[in-house]
Formats: sequence, C-alpha cells, structure tokens
Amino acid sequence: MDWKRAPERVNATVTPAGSLDVLSKREVERFCDTAGDEIYGLFRQCALAVLNSGSAVDDARRVLELYHDFDIRVIPEERGIKLELTQAPPEAFVDGRMIQGIREHLFAVLRDTVYLFHEVQHNPLLDLRSSQGITDAVFHILRNARVLRPDRHPDMVVCWGGHAIPREEYEYTKEVGYELGLRGLHVCTGCGPGAMKGPMKGATIGHAKQRIPFGRYLGITEPGIIAAEAPNPIVSQLVIMPDIEKRLEAFVRTGHAIVVFPGGVGTMEEILYLLGILLHPHNADLPMPVLFTGPPSSEEYFARIHHFLGATLGYEAQQRYKIVVGDPAAVARAVRHGVQEVERFRRAHHDAWYFNWLLHIDPPFQEPFEPTHENMATLRLHADMDRHELAANLRRAFSGIVAGNVKAEGVRAIEERGPFEIHGDRAILDPLDDLLRSFVAERRMKLAAETYVPCYRLVP
Repeated sequence: MDWKRAPERVNATVTPAGSLDVLSKREVERFCDTAGDEIYGLFRQCALAVLNSGSAVDDARRVLELYHDFDIRVIPEERGIKLELTQAPPEAFVDGRMIQGIREHLFAVLRDTVYLFHEVQHNPLLDLRSSQGITDAVFHILRNARVLRPDRHPDMVVCWGGHAIPREEYEYTKEVGYELGLRGLHVCTGCGPGAMKGPMKGATIGHAKQRIPFGRYLGITEPGIIAAEAPNPIVSQLVIMPDIEKRLEAFVRTGHAIVVFPGGVGTMEEILYLLGILLHPHNADLPMPVLFTGPPSSEEYFARIHHFLGATLGYEAQQRYKIVVGDPAAVARAVRHGVQEVERFRRAHHDAWYFNWLLHIDPPFQEPFEPTHENMATLRLHADMDRHELAANLRRAFSGIVAGNVKAEGVRAIEERGPFEIHGDRAILDPLDDLLRSFVAERRMKLAAETYVPCYRLVP
C-alpha cells in the first residue's frame, strides 16, 4: 500500500451481526454512550483495526495516522442500533457491501468495548485489585462473548507464534492446523496474521474433511495490539480483553493444550508467561500439554529458545514442554493425547471443561504492566530470584519490547526518550542479548523492516 496517498474511502451504514441483533432499550442507550471521549477512542481504534484486516503494516500509529479522518458512530433505531462509518478502509467492502466476517468482527468490537467499560472497569462488584477479581473479570468477558461452552468436551488448542514469519514457517502452521482439525480439535490464537492465521486456515480443511460443520476459530486480542495484528478472516469468534495480562490469562484458562510456533518477542512473552505459571508449586501436578514446533529449518531457532530458558529459568522449566520439529501429525497426536489427560484430570477434580479454574496464577502475572521508561528500568532480573518471579519480570521485559516495536504509545515513547533500559545480572542479560540478536538477524521483530533499530538497551 502507498502510505503517501490514501486510497478511496467508503461511507456506509451497517446493521448488526451476531449477538447484538436483539437489544433492550437500556442496552441501546448504553451502546449509544460510545460517543463519550473515554470509550469512543478505544472503540474507534479497535474498529479501524478490524476494518483494516489484511494490511501488511504492524505499526499501530501509522494505521491511525493514515485513517485520521475515519469516524464511526452508533445510531439508535426502533429495534436496536446500526453503525455509521465515514472514510472507512475500502478493503472491508465488496461491491458496496461489508464483508460478512468483518461485519461480525466489527460488532464484536462494539460488544466488548462497551462491556469492558460498563461491566468490568466501572463495576464495583469486580475487584480488579485482587487475583480472584481479575480471574472473575476474564471469565465474565468470555462468557459475555459466548465463548464458554459447557456442552463441549475439551478440544481447544491455543496456538502461539509470530506475525512476521517466513513462508516456510507459515505453511508449516497450516499443516499442523490441518492435523489438529482431522482429530476434531479446534483452534484459538491471538487472531492476527502469520502463525495466528495459519493453524486456523489448516484446521478449516481438516474440519471439512471430517464433516465437522461448526469449527471454532477463536481469536483473543487486546486494544494495544489489535491495530498491529488485525484479526484475520478465519476468526469466527473475536474477543477483546482489556490488556495483555487478561488476554494471556484468557488463553490459558480456555485452552486445553498449547502449541508454540516460531516467533519473536511477542511469542517469548507468551512462553515466559506460561512457564512462569506452570513453575509455581501449586501447578506442579496440573496437566497442560505444551509443544514447541516448526519446520525442519526451525530446529536451530528452538535450540536457542531451549538454551535461553535453561540458562534463565533452569531445567525444571525445560521439562514443561516438548519440542517436535518437522512432524505435524506427531504434534497433533501428542496434543490429542494431552487433551485426553486434561479431560481425565478435570473430571477427577470436578473442574469445568470450558474454564480452567484450578490453574493458579500469581498477581505478578495478572497485574497490568505499563511499559514506561521508569518501569522498564526498575525491573529486577537477577539469577537468585525464584524462578516463577524471574519469569514474571522477563515476561514484562519482552512486553515492553513489543510495545516499543509496534504499539502506538510505546513507539511514541521511544521516539521521545530513546530506548528502554533493561537492567539485570549478566547471567540473565547475556543469554537475553543473544536471543534478541538472533531475532533481529532473522527479521522477527517487525514486518517489512529492512533495518531494525532496537527499542531497548541492556545494562548489566
């Protein structure tokens, strides 16, 4: 796309699709409240990301700048609401009509942003300062989005991986998704392109061959990342969580197995979050199948990840995952076996199949981390820390790098004040430096970035 010359835009009126087609008068009034400054900015940003699906740009600020004159308003009608769009991206329309999948995503954005504002952030009955209150909020958001299905046995596989990956790795993610679909498993990802799209695309073929009519392709995102990783068209259920921490908790509470494909700093953030939770003594006996996988060319990539995790979190962390390279069917068989173990465990402990209540998550993994220069500089990365505590801070460090790479506020902060400083022991920073340098060399930091300028500086 030529960023110097804006394409022809579209003005349109769109009626609801999905959960917002039947509303009470009170609900109509609440949705029309999106005109307020506090909620409108969030709604507009997320809506624009959905309408801009398919873009090859992962800089949230550039998207917002290009469509600075885009506007979206909720209009009340006799039987509900409609959306009035001005200067919208033309790629969201075919012959003057909005693509159905994008229309569903657009109203999912409206549903979630309004619910987050009224029922989560400003709900006195939810204590977002407590661990249980945060978990309750995650549960209520997912239930409101109709994601939690008590009628289904465990079958949801969370797939993580990079949005900026080479073609060979992308094709491999489709092969794994296909093998998962053949075994009646369904896919949840961060909803963006690359390794988030591939497994869903492959699963659709597996489901079609097995005549599974209603495959589930769940995409979970959050406002800070959605513009950089717009929802891909395969996503059949889109959910927007308030922040990255609740997004990560939603993954591990709803998923029955985790498959990790090659990626960059965002993927490492997810890995550290997961392993930090699983390293907690309360979760020692809780089954959670975790597989790292990629094509044969990714063997060295996973060897570096394995070395980094061993050098920082130790042997125990390395025992919580299995690496399978170049064998999609073996991955799917291992996942299927692991999911069956999860089902037996939850049946024995009377835990819900659709939400992992027994998983213990410490507050450091739940409390929102704002990646400011001050917060990044005061992170403790020391070799003598408890492993799950070190994992929590390493996760925050990677979260800050993600923000500095692609999130609008993070990019702006780096431009104004220079790179984030990350302090710690050499025993931690040296393997971290090696890993980050490999991501830069393999162009895993940003899409379409010929020369990557680091947004961080490691300070021993």
